[in-house]
Amino acid sequence: MSYNATGNSASRRIATLLDEGSFVEIGGAVTARSTDFNMQEKAAPSDGVITGYGVIDGNLVYVYSQDADVLGGAIGEMHAKKIARIYDMAMKMGAPVIGLIDCAGLRLQEATDALEAFGSLYQKQALASGVIPQVTAIFGMCGGGLAIVPGLADFTFMEEKDGKLFVNSPNALEGNEISRCNTASAAYQSKTAGLVDGIGTEAEILGQIRSLVCMIPANYEDDMSYEECTDDLNRVCADIANASEDTAIALAQIADNGVLVETKKDYAKEMVTGFIRLNGQTVGVVANRSKVYGADAETEAEFDAGLTVDGCAKAADFVNFCDAFSIPVLTLTNVAGFAATVESEKNMAKAVARLTYAFANATVPKVNVIVGKAFGSAYVAMNSKSVGADLVYAWPDVKVGMMDAKLAAGIMYEGESADVIEKKAKEYDALQDSVLSAAKRGYVDLVVEPQDTRKYVVAAFEMLYTKRMDGPFKKHGTK
Repeated sequence: MSYNATGNSASRRIATLLDEGSFVEIGGAVTARSTDFNMQEKAAPSDGVITGYGVIDGNLVYVYSQDADVLGGAIGEMHAKKIARIYDMAMKMGAPVIGLIDCAGLRLQEATDALEAFGSLYQKQALASGVIPQVTAIFGMCGGGLAIVPGLADFTFMEEKDGKLFVNSPNALEGNEISRCNTASAAYQSKTAGLVDGIGTEAEILGQIRSLVCMIPANYEDDMSYEECTDDLNRVCADIANASEDTAIALAQIADNGVLVETKKDYAKEMVTGFIRLNGQTVGVVANRSKVYGADAETEAEFDAGLTVDGCAKAADFVNFCDAFSIPVLTLTNVAGFAATVESEKNMAKAVARLTYAFANATVPKVNVIVGKAFGSAYVAMNSKSVGADLVYAWPDVKVGMMDAKLAAGIMYEGESADVIEKKAKEYDALQDSVLSAAKRGYVDLVVEPQDTRKYVVAAFEMLYTKRMDGPFKKHGTK
């Protein structure tokens, strides 16, 4: 079957995703080999998947798009081999792979042939991890073993109405049903599971993929993911101090032309991750958030200034991606401790350890700006100088120390009068919680006015552009 931009949903999605007229199909004549269970009598053009390459805003990408009109888009031997070939080519050329998924699962008529081919896709994804970016978008069914494919990808998007992502169907879970909790829905996978980076209509998520691909490198060696900066490098961010609680707004103000491409936007909103450009260079951003403001400046959500299990996992995965693809990392820190619940305690230590490891292990340029509280080991985990930040800036009124001064005084002078504790709290604040005290010890490199943040971070990453760092020789870490 030759490629037809209007012939079916699979080809239409490719046409919408790529620059007009840029798609070149590979393997259009491939069809199923199996003759078991009268398979030869069933038409299987392209074996249910369109594969090829094209460009997005001039950037080479490889793409496969499953056709639900052909055997339900089920994966058979040749279907999987076509996708595997795309992966082989993408790794040779150093270009991203984008998978548009709409699949009923494994093709039962091909049994072990399909299963073996399916496993080969996992292997290709594992080999490609850290070499080229992998993006998936789910438009229909993505169940069972196929759910592992978006799990192995770097970024996943999902159609909000028709997309279904599950290992076990919701109705197959004991005590559950779709009407009670639809674990396969886009809303659940983006807000609760945290597997999905963005949801929306078909057109919206294809647009999100285009924006993402234009922002990230093509491969781990690519240094061409830049665009000419048209924004003032010394631009004053006049209102940024008012956005210290909603750091997504603060990051947008720092970014070239106010553009922030946020990842996993609906998951663990207390932690912001995404990409911005600074002087045309792509920079990954991680930021604590204590409030989410709506379009009319109303408070939509509010959080304690503490690290959570989900927030740590979200940030750790993101930092690992940035390090793999040599993307510098900027953090905005406002953290006072850890979430304190029985549920979080089960996984908190490991989650914070993973976040600490991600920052400490990353060899890319790392800059931290303290915009609020920076207390205790929670701050240490958030890209502090002690775990490898190259430069640490801080706003004038922030607090950097072990804990809040009143709490510290209450512990150290337990049983003393309120006046004594108040006096000692002021002393502790001046000696241990003051940003100037931290700066005197070299833990903060420079105290900057909030409105000047953009100018300083732009200059920092310009200086750090040639950073080279090698850690101890090892096969790989274990976290």
